[in-house]
Amino acid sequence: MTVDATVLQKIIEAALLAAGKPLSVQQLAELFDDEERPANDQIRAALAQIQHACQGRGFELKQVASGWRFQVVQEVSTWVQRLWEEKPQRYSRALLETLSLIAYRQPITRGDIEEIRGVAVSSNIMKTLVEREWVRVVGHKDVPGRPAMYATTRKFLDYFNLKSLEELPTLAEIRDLDSLNKELALEGADTPPLDQVTGPAAESAAEAEAEAEAEAEAEADQETLH
Repeated sequence: MTVDATVLQKIIEAALLAAGKPLSVQQLAELFDDEERPANDQIRAALAQIQHACQGRGFELKQVASGWRFQVVQEVSTWVQRLWEEKPQRYSRALLETLSLIAYRQPITRGDIEEIRGVAVSSNIMKTLVEREWVRVVGHKDVPGRPAMYATTRKFLDYFNLKSLEELPTLAEIRDLDSLNKELALEGADTPPLDQVTGPAAESAAEAEAEAEAEAEAEADQETLH
């Protein structure tokens, strides 16, 4: 016999608050013994009820790539961030350009990114994106040297509050990195206009749209990460 619907909602709410990370429907189901385990549809219905109950409040129940989580609504995030003394991470334009190209043209090699941007990609940038688990190596291109091919991860989607890559803003909606930062809620980013990617790179990326350091090209760029 499964638990009562009201009790089910309470259990799910408590689990999501305690977990501190997104939980999938399957993970929520595993909270219960076999004889009392609700069907996945019942869990989804409870999640929908909780989501509805959060409307108009300072927090919401949001589905991202890894599952469901409670989070502060964007409109009050400015005030909530003042709870922490540490300033938001600042990202260089080069890092954001690199991440954007990976997100929109994946899988893509470092050489492909350098060809589009017209400049070398810092090893520190690739290292940062991999260490943050925003991108990962998904294979190697079948050309001399077999360069690594990069794609985004579930953590990338979770960090930028996305359920899937289909929720990324289209390149037609993005004119520069300021627009991208607003769409993806990149707080405190250093974002001059994205000259190169709004030109031929943007056109190429639009054709392949699908499924997040330190900037080391110059000392001045590195300062944007502090």
